[in-house]
Amino acid sequence: MTTDVNIWTPKGYNEIAEALKQEGVVRVITREPHEKQVEFLESQAKRKIIRAGRRGGKTVGVAIGDIRDFVNGKRVLYTAPTGEQTDAYWYEVTSALRPLIDTKAYKLNETERYIERVGTQNRIKAKTAWNANTLRGDYADKITFDEWQLTSEDAWDDVGAPMLLDNNGDAVFIYTPPSLKSAGGINRSRDPRHASKMFKMAQADQTGRWAAFHFTSFDNPHLNRDALDDITIDMSRESYLKEILAEDDDSQVNLLVYGAFNENINKIPRFEIPKSWFVYVGHDFGSANPAALFIAQDPSTGFFYAFTEYCPSMGRSTYQNIQAFREMSEGYNIVQRVGGSHQEEEIRQGYGSQGWPIAEPYITKVNVQIDRVKGLIEKNKLFVFEDMHRLLEQINTAMWKLDDMGKPTNEIKDEKRYHILACLRYVCSIFQPEADREQQKNRPTSFVPRG
Repeated sequence: MTTDVNIWTPKGYNEIAEALKQEGVVRVITREPHEKQVEFLESQAKRKIIRAGRRGGKTVGVAIGDIRDFVNGKRVLYTAPTGEQTDAYWYEVTSALRPLIDTKAYKLNETERYIERVGTQNRIKAKTAWNANTLRGDYADKITFDEWQLTSEDAWDDVGAPMLLDNNGDAVFIYTPPSLKSAGGINRSRDPRHASKMFKMAQADQTGRWAAFHFTSFDNPHLNRDALDDITIDMSRESYLKEILAEDDDSQVNLLVYGAFNENINKIPRFEIPKSWFVYVGHDFGSANPAALFIAQDPSTGFFYAFTEYCPSMGRSTYQNIQAFREMSEGYNIVQRVGGSHQEEEIRQGYGSQGWPIAEPYITKVNVQIDRVKGLIEKNKLFVFEDMHRLLEQINTAMWKLDDMGKPTNEIKDEKRYHILACLRYVCSIFQPEADREQQKNRPTSFVPRG
């Protein structure tokens, strides 16, 4: 049996396959890639990221590449956040590989959605996965992440990248730019802009290891132009830019409450907080969603480090919360605890009566509290450990509410769900920056607690 890879158009597939049977050749026939698909299919980069408009052909394109790699003996894994999103890919794969399956030398498993060469590790599989835990248990020479913008970053960081270490494997990421205003639903990412950030990183890469590709829905010659034009008439400008033209709109960052947060500076690897450092705790109350944030201050620099977050999955009693706080803070030098609104004095008294006194924030206006946090961020005096997932997620998604004209207001959209951010602004209301001194130009300005 010989195997070859050719191209096909849907109308001509049956005729070609029948003719090849007469020749005694088993030939895998894929679709003919369009111009933009050819660009990423021919790229030799080990890491590719593709940003494309809806129905632009990104999924079909990667399917063509995966089929070729599978026929050449590789173990290929394709993932998407939902089963429905794998349907188009799986149709392409099974259609092209049907001649191999018919030889019985290759086994098809529709339930698990894989095809493998019997007795070998040569396999192609379509899997539903949206984070590290759902991706575990597989390995591959090549992995493709579809709808990457909806997938948790740890799927690549914790599982995907290590999976490829032994064999120097390849990875492909494909996505359509997300809208921060509609973030949610099946989106499992902590940072809704993580795909866009990866794309920019790939564009800046000078080593040739990474390659970035961008094309629009209009670049797919197989789409009906009249239908596409008709659809776009009813779309908003933002939807048109993202869904059709696949443009990453950096102006969305202006809608973020903490858009000044720079992950390259303010997000850092965890290190052990010295027990001698000052520790401050911010609290947000609620019987269903209590939250707390522990921030340490380096006395020598005045820098602040968010190092522990508390946000239980279910409501707990005051006593249970306090026990958890004591475990988290054991051995640390807690200087002050602060939290809650002016109207929540009874709750503060309840905590105080059980040995965990909490003060009312010195600043009571939300926007002034936010400005205090932003001041620390802008001066690079506030740092967050990279494993503080809830805090980082909320920093990257909290947005200003828009008015009827689409302009940002001074209110936070869905403010009540940002419990860890409330803790952050409460605790940062304690601090007041010292006046800059001429002799301190070459070192950070320290911050001291008020009161």
